[in-house]
Amino acid sequence: MDYSQFLYMREELSLLLVILVLFVADLFMCTDRKSGRGVLNTPLPAILLAIHTVVNCVPGEAAEAFGGMYQYTPIMSVVKTTLSLGTLIVFLMAHKWMSREENHAKQGEFYVITLSTLLGMYFMVSAGHFLMFFIGLELASVPMSALIAYDKYRNQSAEAAAKFILLALFSSSLLLYGISLLYGTTGTLYFGDMISRIDGSLVQLLGMVFFISGMGFKISLVPFHLWTADTYEGAPTVITAFLSVISKGAAAFVMMLVLAKVFAACGAEWNLLLFWLIIASITVANIFAVRQKNLKRFMAFSAISQAGYLMLGVMGGTSQGMTSLVFYLLVYLAADWVRLPCST
Repeated sequence: MDYSQFLYMREELSLLLVILVLFVADLFMCTDRKSGRGVLNTPLPAILLAIHTVVNCVPGEAAEAFGGMYQYTPIMSVVKTTLSLGTLIVFLMAHKWMSREENHAKQGEFYVITLSTLLGMYFMVSAGHFLMFFIGLELASVPMSALIAYDKYRNQSAEAAAKFILLALFSSSLLLYGISLLYGTTGTLYFGDMISRIDGSLVQLLGMVFFISGMGFKISLVPFHLWTADTYEGAPTVITAFLSVISKGAAAFVMMLVLAKVFAACGAEWNLLLFWLIIASITVANIFAVRQKNLKRFMAFSAISQAGYLMLGVMGGTSQGMTSLVFYLLVYLAADWVRLPCST
């Protein structure tokens, strides 16, 4: 095995180093040895993540590793930098929340779990193989349920986490079933090898529908949005910000990547399906948003509507659409930074 291939994974290795440093720091700095009380230490995670973001902000040359399972392109580097920047903003927003005395002793868990979720998104973005994609998806989804239930003494938080876990399992099952149908008809899980073997047969179209349905849960598209309002209401506000922007942006980019690469031969079919999902998401979410009296539930339906606009960049699967998706994600990130603290 050529271990030099790991050097292509500079963003993942850099982030893993940040996670390990925070993990070790939390062991020795989370509590005051004399009083036993928690010690606030919010600057360290923000500084480390800022250094990680700056070091990796310049895209490198396109490359692949591990037989094509891991892909690296400049646009993927830009997306990862955008996700890191969004997570850094979430950390800055979390300072006041972490200043509460009850959160001092468990602040380490918040930062390590959040960055573990970000690491999973990195693997999703750079996946060139459905196995790598699914590992990244689960690495991003499982820690998220712990973040949603972070306020463990609030019934709403526990209920939100339970709903998220159940529906995440259901969406992952749909994804796996769709991937298995594709594997059965093509004999491979590599994105590059699948392109020439996708001929638009009924089984392959069914696999594509299951894939889009599973990703629809992650992005909160109508009619796969039923978990969103309760989860956003029950989760802490900073976690709501992370869910509504970072998680959704990563899933939308990966969905566009797979549709454009793997299902290029079925472009008319998935464009038609996305067309109706986008129309339903924008229309239904805005209608329900008007009826909400709770601000965080209102924000949830607003996020569902924005997911429809975000998916407009996915339609067509062009490089211009990918650029518009990243730009919209940056604007959406800035807007949520302004509006979400108001709903605390």
